[in-house]
Amino acid sequence: MKRAALALAVAAALFTSGCVEGEHSAPAAPPPASGGDAPAQLRLDYAYYNPASLVLREQRWLEQELEAKGTKVTWVLSAGSNKANESLRAEAVDFGSTAGAAALLARANATPIKVVSIYSQPEWAAIVVGRDSPITTVAQLRGKKVAATKGTDPYFFLLQALQQAGLTPKDVEVVNLQHADGKAALERGDVDAWAGLDPIMAQTQVDSGSKLIYRNKAFNSYGTLNAREAFLARYPAVAQLVVDAYEKAKAWIAANPGPAVDLLARESKVSPAVARLVLTERTALDVDPVPGEAQRKVLATILPVLVADGNVKTTEDGRQALESLFEPRFAQARAK
Repeated sequence: MKRAALALAVAAALFTSGCVEGEHSAPAAPPPASGGDAPAQLRLDYAYYNPASLVLREQRWLEQELEAKGTKVTWVLSAGSNKANESLRAEAVDFGSTAGAAALLARANATPIKVVSIYSQPEWAAIVVGRDSPITTVAQLRGKKVAATKGTDPYFFLLQALQQAGLTPKDVEVVNLQHADGKAALERGDVDAWAGLDPIMAQTQVDSGSKLIYRNKAFNSYGTLNAREAFLARYPAVAQLVVDAYEKAKAWIAANPGPAVDLLARESKVSPAVARLVLTERTALDVDPVPGEAQRKVLATILPVLVADGNVKTTEDGRQALESLFEPRFAQARAK
């Protein structure tokens, strides 16, 4: 598939909640083999900030590919990168989608994962205030309450924004709330600002008049598809199927922008106008899926902020994690 075709379509994004009926977290124990090159169960997350995952889950391509091998495909909803990391750490999923900074954080804190593919280059985080707020700059957040989900790209975005404005996390009161709860707290006036995440950031912007006072695409890390190292070692052929299916899903979004908007709106419970804003303006799907230098550069910039905030113990821990984070061979060998 040509990347130019992907570029015609868009962008992508999207988020929030827990598992749906019939799609529960799998037991922590690794899935037993069904015989040879495939497990009895393949466990993946899906997330509103990862549109390709929504397409894969709806189209059931992996289910069709693996049915003959006797592999059951199970889907678990990630409410944010922090929840995807929790599922990977607990071995409740084999593949989890996060922001790149969250993947680095997990690896630096001893979660044995590898980034196997890049699913998007989003602008999915920004600093948001209420419709009637007098706050117009990050510097004005000194002494204010700011909602954020720790361990996710919006939180790391907040840290970088504060640093650029000459502030530290101690200069604000960070209220640790999951993304949807942070949005609700902002709209109720319980916090002064929110480190927001699409699509619910776009929802409060369109539906409630909330204002994005600071945007910076460079502060957003890429969308990364992460896999447990043990799974990659045992079932490389199945890992290849997953990476190939992700590329197929990205191509489907490019070829079907209208249905893709409808799918995002339906799944994340936002209006088509909000879904269209997210998919067409804030997330690029026309991105090389091979993890490499572009992502390394972004994460190397974010790493000092993670260390300063205590998310990563030492700079050396972070550097070692970054050097061992990427596993590009599956995306390099993807079906063309």
